[in-house]
This record gives sequence, C-alpha cells and structure tokens, in this order.
Amino acid sequence: MYKEIIICSIVIIIVVGLNILTENYTKESVALMTGNLEDLKKNMISEEQDEEDLNNQIEDIVNNWNERHKKLAYYIEHDELEKVETELVSLKGNIEVKEYEQGIPNLNNCIFILEHIKEKTALQIKNIF
Repeated sequence: MYKEIIICSIVIIIVVGLNILTENYTKESVALMTGNLEDLKKNMISEEQDEEDLNNQIEDIVNNWNERHKKLAYYIEHDELEKVETELVSLKGNIEVKEYEQGIPNLNNCIFILEHIKEKTALQIKNIF
C-alpha cells in the first residue's frame, strides 16, 4: 500500500509540474504574439504607413508563430492553432495587397483566438469540470 501511494504522488507531481510548464509557455507565447500584433495594428492604423515595415513585421510575426506552433501543437488542440494560422495568412494577404482596413478584423480575430487558447489551457476549476 505504501508503494502505491508513493507512485500516485509522483505521478500527480509530474502531471502538475508539466501542466505548469505548458501553461507558462502558452502564456509567454500568447503575450509575445499579442504584443507583436498590437504593434502591427498601430502601424496599420497610423497615417504614415510604411509598406516595407508592415511587410517585415508580418513576416516576423508569421515566422515567430511557426516556431512556437511546433511546440504548442504537442498539447493544444490543432483546430485552435489552425484558426490562428488562418487569421495570420488572411492578415498577411491583406497587407501584401495594401488593404489595411480589411486586415484589422483578421488581426483582432487572431488576438481573440490567442486569448481564448490561453484561457482554455489554464488550470482552473471551470476547465476541469
């Protein structure tokens, strides 16, 4: 009986520890992506829009997302991650054709989905039951 209690305790500690690690990585990823997207939004709204700067920003955001997507895909539903990727591709297309006003809703949707992912993966009572 003593061995079973120790094994169960170790398993619980490992599960909680891994959950804390994944939740922290998710929060960090969402904060970074949201910050980058907010900066892009400010540049898209501003009167003096530099096309090259906007293209560089969206490329950096997409590259950063692709790197983080690989790790996030281990423990987050792929449907949620694909929604973010779809919005980023739409946003990138709008920036490339200089339709900045049409890209703002894609940007806002992307931020909303990222925040939803962060809330969904958090260790909370409402997410457990």
